[in-house]
Amino acid sequence: MHALWMVLGAFLFASMGVCVKLASESFNAAELVFYRGIIGMVMLAALARYQGVGLATKHPGMHAWRSFIGVLSLGAWFYAIGKLPLATAMTLNYMSSVWIGLFMVTSALLYWRPKGKDDKPPLHGGLLLAILLGFVGVIMMLQPSFQADQSVPAVVGLLSGMFAALAFMQVVVLARIGEPETRVVFYFATAGTIAGGIVMCFTDVHSLNTAQAWWLLPIGVLAALGQLCMTKAYSTAAGPRNTLVVASLQYSGIVFGAIYSVLLFAEDLSIWSWMGMALIIFSGLAATFLRARSSKPA
Repeated sequence: MHALWMVLGAFLFASMGVCVKLASESFNAAELVFYRGIIGMVMLAALARYQGVGLATKHPGMHAWRSFIGVLSLGAWFYAIGKLPLATAMTLNYMSSVWIGLFMVTSALLYWRPKGKDDKPPLHGGLLLAILLGFVGVIMMLQPSFQADQSVPAVVGLLSGMFAALAFMQVVVLARIGEPETRVVFYFATAGTIAGGIVMCFTDVHSLNTAQAWWLLPIGVLAALGQLCMTKAYSTAAGPRNTLVVASLQYSGIVFGAIYSVLLFAEDLSIWSWMGMALIIFSGLAATFLRARSSKPA
């Protein structure tokens, strides 16, 4: 059942991406983050009340960092969705597993201290190869049809995946100290509302009296439901093997995004784009597997 929860969560996030792309015609990224956040706050506050989970926390600094980096990721992703083909923006955001692998390798090298004359630094050859393949996949996706007006959105989309990786790592830390997921996501939604509102004070604010405004509600609802489904998937995946399966199935979101791109937006994805997408999915799965294997006790 945990696998079905993850596939459903990935589908909901891909569907949210469709709504974001449609709403981007009338609203900027800051507005989308703000409205998504405020709708999520209401839903998650109601859920916390239903679950009997208090929203007060003893770790405000940790929540602040997770929320800050998560909002950066979300804003960058929403911007990329509005400027790039949906499948491309989703794939760049799903590079988070490859980024986590890169952070692990870098951390191991930075904190390595030789224990003897012949001791060598850890190379993590398999993980390094997976990381390299992931970035090769990005080049394959973007370079063949790279246009000058897509250079900034492409970089922003790539950064959204990096920020998502940092946010995920912080979520893991919060989970280890016993913070309920509902509380973590609530503070993330709150930060999105605050950050989006602040940026809106310095940018154009568009009227809600437009047809595209109707897409704001499903953006918030689908995002909250998607997060709940993914949380359910991880919480019901007993054992490392099931957890690995759940993490791998997250990449089904790229497939859903590609289907939406072709069917709803008639976006032309070249053979290089499809090959790059496949390579990124493979590298992400490999990085996830190698991280899980390396984290097992010796």
